[in-house]
Amino acid sequence: MRVTISRAGLSLTAVCVIYSLSADPKDAAMRLLALIAAAFLMACSDSPAGTAQEAGEPAALPDGQARAILASGCFWCTEADFERLDGVIDVVSGFTGGHVENPEYRQVVNGNTGHVEAVEIIYDPQIVSYEALLHHYWRNVDPFDGGGQFCDRGAAYAPAIFTLDEAQRAAAEASAAEVEARFGQPLAVRIREAETFWPAEDYHQNYAANNPIRYQRYRFGCRRDQRLREIWGNEAGGY
Repeated sequence: MRVTISRAGLSLTAVCVIYSLSADPKDAAMRLLALIAAAFLMACSDSPAGTAQEAGEPAALPDGQARAILASGCFWCTEADFERLDGVIDVVSGFTGGHVENPEYRQVVNGNTGHVEAVEIIYDPQIVSYEALLHHYWRNVDPFDGGGQFCDRGAAYAPAIFTLDEAQRAAAEASAAEVEARFGQPLAVRIREAETFWPAEDYHQNYAANNPIRYQRYRFGCRRDQRLREIWGNEAGGY
């Protein structure tokens, strides 16, 4: 039996041949239930249509606050991964890196905008440094998958670090070099100069908190945390 799942719909390429890969019927049944839960999840593409919030030049931050922009696949997950960090003041889901102004979610996931799902993090550098954010980022991303992340496939889910100045770029490059040396293989995470960040539609914001059951089903079905544990072991982030 083949089951294809994705947050953006049921047409992407995460295929699991369940019974042919497991001699244990109980194990096969558990894996089948997990995938069916994700397949029948009402994903983002089924959410109400809306308009992304307009963005221009980023607003000046109060003294003692700083900004970071990171992409690690599904922005629901990236937002939730960073919101619980001490020193993080706010996390906004949105899009960046492309050529279309004020993009909407469905435009981005359908391709041809050049944008990726990302988050804008506002944080207090006296409590959590940019380097600490990067440390957390790496343990919540598959650094070897440039074709998407986990069950979400395509350029809109590609991982990236968007740097806002030379200090951030130097820190990002140093952290990437450490991860690459640790695993002994090239990384797929791009380090890019930050461009305009466009906040996503309101229904995407604080998604995990506002839709906990739906979010947990999606994340479990996507096998995001399992893959993180495969890469990072006890250091893995996750839910």
